[in-house]
Amino acid sequence: MGPIQLKENEEQQAGCLSNIFSRFARSAPSYSEQNANEKFVYSAVDPMEDLPPYEDIIKSLEKLDVKCDSEIESIINKEINSISDELRKISLDLHENVETGMKEVHAHNILTAYLEKKGFKVTRHAYGMETAFTAEYCRGDGRRIGVCSEYDGLPGLGQGCGHNLIAISGLATAIGIKAALESGKASGKVILFGTPAEELSIGKIVLVSKGAFQNSVDVCLMLHPAAYNHQYAAFIAIHDVRVEFFGKPSHASAAPWVGVNALDALVQVWNGISMMRQQLLPTDRVHGIVTDGGQAPNVIPEHTSAFFFVRTTKANQIGRLQKKLENIFEAAALATGCKVKYTWREIGITKDVIQNRPLADFYACHMAKYGIEFPSEEEQIRAGGGSTDFGNISYEMPAIQPFYGIHTTAANHTIEFTAAAKTMAAHKDTITASKCLAATGVEVLLNDDYYNSVQRNFMSNQTVFSEGATVNGRHACNYI
Repeated sequence: MGPIQLKENEEQQAGCLSNIFSRFARSAPSYSEQNANEKFVYSAVDPMEDLPPYEDIIKSLEKLDVKCDSEIESIINKEINSISDELRKISLDLHENVETGMKEVHAHNILTAYLEKKGFKVTRHAYGMETAFTAEYCRGDGRRIGVCSEYDGLPGLGQGCGHNLIAISGLATAIGIKAALESGKASGKVILFGTPAEELSIGKIVLVSKGAFQNSVDVCLMLHPAAYNHQYAAFIAIHDVRVEFFGKPSHASAAPWVGVNALDALVQVWNGISMMRQQLLPTDRVHGIVTDGGQAPNVIPEHTSAFFFVRTTKANQIGRLQKKLENIFEAAALATGCKVKYTWREIGITKDVIQNRPLADFYACHMAKYGIEFPSEEEQIRAGGGSTDFGNISYEMPAIQPFYGIHTTAANHTIEFTAAAKTMAAHKDTITASKCLAATGVEVLLNDDYYNSVQRNFMSNQTVFSEGATVNGRHACNYI
């Protein structure tokens, strides 16, 4: 963002952003200050009292002593513009040659080859995953900016979530930050993480478990295409469970009384979940499929199975739904005489995304220069419902994953969105958003006051949201 000139009679406040964002930290009571037995009360918006209105935040941003000035911004934009055609070719290649999670060999190869050509130090097959990679560039001492790319597709839908665009947005953002470093205007490091299997919610969770982000970067940034622009994009927590029932087979007509019907148990689970929904919070979700309903209509089913997702707005609420489902499974087994086995996803929780406000608002301020407007935070939160493994990163460090519009009204994971993800309009939107994200990253490198506000907001969020829920003494798990 270019330098913002204050009126002659207006004093420029040192650390003005830190003043307003310091209110974030004060507004969030520590867990020890709250009554641990206090009944949970649903709110569509997280209970963060005394948050300044969005308009006040923007006004303070406009007063900020911005370090990523017009000269640096020009360097970033010129560099990203210069590679736009190259990125377009990569995007169309990934859209045409779709690979599903953990099988993205072609994507891994073309992305790493391109980054190596652009002067990054590339590590292929990073952290023990065949299709993960890192690409880093460093100049001098300073803070470290992480950026993420995704590149897996959806079975039957292709790039129905626009991961071809997410892949090149990571390239553009990292190359834009690298240009600022190379110019000598900034010092520090940028690392692009190639994260496979987002649609399976694997890549980033594995990377977090191995300390990839925590040991390497100070903040993490990435983008997500959508039908709208949300700097506070609401991604919720998710976990999954597989349940099996074991009965006894028998002829369904000649001697049904001899059998133990595993399908009856599964039907009771289905009905139990349906009735349970009346007592769930409006933002809770439980949905699934039958994976085995029996083998023949004239045989009492000996085995049945199903696969369910559970979602809550915050990771520390998953345990509440987890226990409810386990009770339903056990009750169905008891009622039908079946044995039951249920397995929650071993890799663990896919957490909600905690959008860092100073990072998100600075990104939005840059986007506003291109005429991009954002709805209210409440409207953005109400639109939430999807999940992503980027959430696990956001619990470890300041992070943002804004939605940016790609000139479509189609929802993600639809045929229409797949088509939209390869249009020139979507490409141009990706280039614009990447410039704004890169400028946000460079501001972190240059501005101590701004970075301090980013960290304060992260710590206040940790206090509110990181108290882990448990079930029977174990940590609740989650996935996407």
